[in-house]
Parts: sequence; C-alpha cells; structure tokens
Amino acid sequence: MQQIPGCYAHGAMLVAFTPMSARNQSLSPINRASELRTDAKALDQLWDKALIIQIIDGRIAATEDALIFCDATTVAAQQESFEAGERFFLGLGRDNNTPYFAWRTSWINEPATVEEKYEGFATLREVGGNLDEVEISLAMHAVGLANWHAVHTHCARCGAATVSDLGGSVRVCVEDSTQHHPRTDPAVIVLVKDSADRILLGHQPVWPEKRFSTFAGFVEPGESFEECVSREVFEEAGVYCNDINYLRSQAWPFPASIMIAFEAITDHPENARPDGQEITEVRWFTRDEMKNAVATNDILLPPSISVARKMITAWFVAKDGYTVADLTGGETWR
Repeated sequence: MQQIPGCYAHGAMLVAFTPMSARNQSLSPINRASELRTDAKALDQLWDKALIIQIIDGRIAATEDALIFCDATTVAAQQESFEAGERFFLGLGRDNNTPYFAWRTSWINEPATVEEKYEGFATLREVGGNLDEVEISLAMHAVGLANWHAVHTHCARCGAATVSDLGGSVRVCVEDSTQHHPRTDPAVIVLVKDSADRILLGHQPVWPEKRFSTFAGFVEPGESFEECVSREVFEEAGVYCNDINYLRSQAWPFPASIMIAFEAITDHPENARPDGQEITEVRWFTRDEMKNAVATNDILLPPSISVARKMITAWFVAKDGYTVADLTGGETWR
C-alpha cells in the first residue's frame, strides 16, 4: 500500500497500486551509468564497441518494428555523407553491459526529395508501439536528448554558443561555462470515472475525427500534481474531481514531457461538457459501449504505447468478461 496525498479538502488516502505500477517498481533495462559521463576517455573506449542509434531531424534509424543499430566503424565511414554531429551516451545494457550511444547528425548535402532524405528513418510515433522494452527505453532517451540539444544551441544567460558535454547530458556555454541541463516538462494525464464506473473521454479538434482520449495538461508553477488534475479536468470537461489517485508515469519526448498518470472520480457526471477550445466533445463510456464503439470504428483510441491507452485498457479489463482483444485496433496517432 502507498499513502497518496489528498487534494484540497480531502485527506490522505491509502491506495493499492494497480498492475500498471509494476513497471515503476522495476529497474530500467538500461543502466544509464551516469558516473561514466565525466570520464571522456572511458566514453571514447565505449564508443568504439557501442551499438549506436543514428538520429536525423528527430527521426531514428529504424525498420517498421525495430531500431537499426550501427557501430563506430560505420559512423566513421559515413563522414562523407553526414556531419560529425554529436554523440550522446545512453548507458549500458543491464543484462550484458553493451554500451549504447545516440548519434545526432545531419546530411552534408541533403538529398533532393524528402523520401530519400528520410529513407531508413522513422519518427518515434511511427515505430514506438512496435519496439521491445530495451529499444523503446533507448529510443525515448535518445529522441528526448536529441530534441533538447536541437533547440538549446545558445546560452540562455548570455546568448553565446553552447557545446555538448558529459556524454550529451549537459550543454556548456563557451563564454561563461554555464551548464544547461535537459529540460523535462511535467504534465498530468487523467482517467475520469463516475460512481457507475464509466469513463469520460474527450476529443481535441486537432485530432482525427472520432479520436478520443483521456484529459491532460501541463503543471503550472506553484501547483501540485493533484491540483493540476482538478484544474485541468474542470477546465476541459467541466467536472470537479473528489478522489484523485496516482497510477504511474511515462516519459513522453514529444518534445520533452513526462506524463504523470492519475485516475479521478466525479460525483456529478451530468455536468460534463467540453470547453469548446481544447476539447470539443466529451463522451461517457460503459465497458459495453466502449467495446461496441471500437468494434464498429465509432472511436479511435490512443496508441498502445501511450499511458492513456494503458489506463483505458486497465479500466476495461478490470471487470470479468472483458479482454484486451476487445480493444484491438481502432488506434491512431495524433
């Protein structure tokens, strides 16, 4: 059991972790080995025997269902086509101590077409759901670092250029040596339920038609996660929550978020309404309604890789007679 802080007038609650939290209680398959980041010689030695993920414009070298790794010899041989770029130490495989790096680079002379430029590369959104545990951990880390490095090329204090250091874990100002560390933006994501165990999902106007998901929003300065849950759900769906429980978290480098997942209960489901801007439609679902909506393509669910989908699935299968197979298909990326 884990004690969860209450929100507003509600006291602390004892809540049993659901199976979704098992991932949080286990080690990552990759040991980030941060103690090696200050040892440039050790990193050079590891690079020579590492498995390396090439990244161009935030796209990773990959097939439809697996990462494509290269080695230091291959990287050296590609210097005529690609810039030297930057290398980021991702860590060591926990099972076999295999060193992993990301290589963020760009074409020296860009191909004439987009198809040629990105042949053999894919976005994490395109392949993330097909990667195994080791590869998705590496890809999340690599893409998150690459996204940050791409937009933090200058010092926020003085405007001078910055360079990658410590295995890609910081950027250092060339003028005043200020260190800049990768940013991660915390956002809550919430599965709203009522006393009848229905769930409330919303549709954003930027999504494909029929795409519905849980509610989410960034944490503001001075705001607790629980306060953010209450604010976001009320702003987007018009209902107050009186019971907020933490479920799990998920790295989400699009471009630099960490999703903190909660479930929340509302006593007034009849008040649910979209804000008309971020959310243009809200719908309550029973399990049978969800099953039928998926079967008839009346709803598109979040991708299986996302914590939103995991929350919906965990709710759906919590009652006997409902299985993951009932929710197969019907998913889409934004």
